[in-house]
Order: sequence, then structure tokens, then C-alpha cells
Amino acid sequence: MYTPQVTDHYENPRNVGTIADADGTATVGSPASGEMVKLTLKVTDNVVVSAKFRAFGCPTAIASASMLTELITGAHISEAQKITADQLSKALGGLPQDKQRYAGTAEKVLKNAIADFLPKKEAQSS
Repeated sequence: MYTPQVTDHYENPRNVGTIADADGTATVGSPASGEMVKLTLKVTDNVVVSAKFRAFGCPTAIASASMLTELITGAHISEAQKITADQLSKALGGLPQDKQRYAGTAEKVLKNAIADFLPKKEAQSS
């Protein structure tokens, strides 16, 4: 049912944790709903230098969040902002139709974390 990439990211998730002094933070979902992803970002010169996640949910939710952190680490914030659920799904070797929503959750938490970061960046520039 799961691709080798999903299995690998579920069994060996990358970048698990929380960045204490994060520049951008977002949480989507809740444990009560059965699905939650929290993403924290450290950004230097508009480049994501570190991304960490905490997730609650099925293997696909964890794998999607893990893959997301790998795709955005080292990326310029403008490029990270363009990552879509479809790109995440492809990077994971494809997700079953009934599991696509987890890639969507990862995309949403990324967009929200970037939205949290941008006003802070502008305030520092002022």
C-alpha cells in the first residue's frame, strides 16, 4: 500500500522536533481530530536553514511532514512557498487517493509557517 519512500520517511522520519527560537511556526489540525502537524522554521537571509516538525497521525501524515522538511531545507523562502501537495506526493513516490489529504496538510502548515515568518522579517527590516 505504501511506497518505499513513504515507508522510509515513516520509519526514519527526518527533522523531528521543534526549533525553540523559530522564525516561523504553524500548527494544522489537532490530536483530537486524529491528525496534527506542527512546523517550525529557522530562516537566515531568506533561506530556510532548518525545519523541524512534530506530527500526530497515520504513517502518511508523518512521511509527508518529514519529506516536506527535506524539500524546504536550503530553499529560498520564495521557492519553499511554491511547494504543493502534488510535489510532496510525487516526492514520496505517489500517495493513494484516500491519503492525498496528508500532503495537503503538509502544504498548508508550510504556507502558514511562512505567513508567520514574513511579518517578522518585515519588522526586522524596518
